[in-house]
Amino acid sequence: MSSHQIILLVFIGYIVFAIDKKKESFPVPVVLLLLGIFFSFIPYFSDLQITKEIIFDWFLPALLFVSAYQFPISDFKKYFKVITILGTVGLIGMFLLLGVSLYGISGFFTGFSFLECLLLAIILMPTDPVSVVPILKKSSKSSKVADVVEGESMLNDGTGLVLFTVILGMLVNGESFSFMNFISEFFVVSLGGIGIGVIFGWFILKGLHLTSHFQYKVMVSITLAYGSFYIAEYFHFSGVLASVAAGIIFSWKLGQSEKETELRRSLDGFWEVIEPTILSILFIVIGIQATQHLSLAYWEFSLIIFVLTLLVRFIVLTVIFKPLSYFTLNEISLITWSGLKGTMSIVFILSLKATSVGINDLLISLAFGVVFLSLVIQSVFIYPLSNKLKS
Repeated sequence: MSSHQIILLVFIGYIVFAIDKKKESFPVPVVLLLLGIFFSFIPYFSDLQITKEIIFDWFLPALLFVSAYQFPISDFKKYFKVITILGTVGLIGMFLLLGVSLYGISGFFTGFSFLECLLLAIILMPTDPVSVVPILKKSSKSSKVADVVEGESMLNDGTGLVLFTVILGMLVNGESFSFMNFISEFFVVSLGGIGIGVIFGWFILKGLHLTSHFQYKVMVSITLAYGSFYIAEYFHFSGVLASVAAGIIFSWKLGQSEKETELRRSLDGFWEVIEPTILSILFIVIGIQATQHLSLAYWEFSLIIFVLTLLVRFIVLTVIFKPLSYFTLNEISLITWSGLKGTMSIVFILSLKATSVGINDLLISLAFGVVFLSLVIQSVFIYPLSNKLKS
């Protein structure tokens, strides 16, 4: 990807985001994705590639940190139990149920092994609320659903990455699925990542008060976002959860500052430029690369899997929350529909592409197809659905 191509993609993305400022129900990532598919037929853009390393090492820490830092601490405390359940027990339940379901129906289309079905299931589990949260907040009288969806995505990215790493390792190494090994590794990697984020964030932020210059404090936030991520990854813990934990600690520390409003204004001035810049490049290039892997031969299977992901999510949410009377059936339906697949799913798919051993190309094609369907269908219909279901 050359420098002039990057600048052009960013410019196009800024135009789309500028239009979105006029109409909040405009699904920006979908438009960027569709533009990417269109650009894939233009020779100038057709050879654009983005690797797992670019997304994982450069884009992801920033996106995770800014979402965590901007998520209000009051809302995090208010919905802590719900977000934690959704991002851990809920995601694991959806992952297992979807994996078993895929294994049951895959025989009618192709011969996936049980581990391959589990791998496809975890690829399609993490949610990406970038398209839907602004729309939910605009269309609903209450921000409850939007806050829960946004908070869930911060945790299930990390949970999903841990699950993906474990399952992919088993598949590549020819190991059988061991539930106890799976659970033990999951907790070690997850808790280690959270611990690194909290500890690193705490020590870095101790020095936040040593300077009154806001630009230096912005630099501290950059160090915190990427430093926590890389340190956790170095020790083989979850860098994703480390960045999220660091962002939450950072936001909490800001709340104790006498100049919180001015400092947040400086931070927002930086991060609110970085975020759309990354998303502009990311979703357009995803559209370009997805075109190379979308297979019309198995479109029926992709559509069935897409519907199955929604059904599994609805069932698990209903089983967990309906007996507690925490959510109404309408709210559960809206949370189900808001669970779009996005950035983290693409990271997983690109990781598979980089793995040359034991990976079925059809699995990659189906994953791209379901992510495409999810981004387009769920984003486009979230506004009318939220209007219809709102109290």
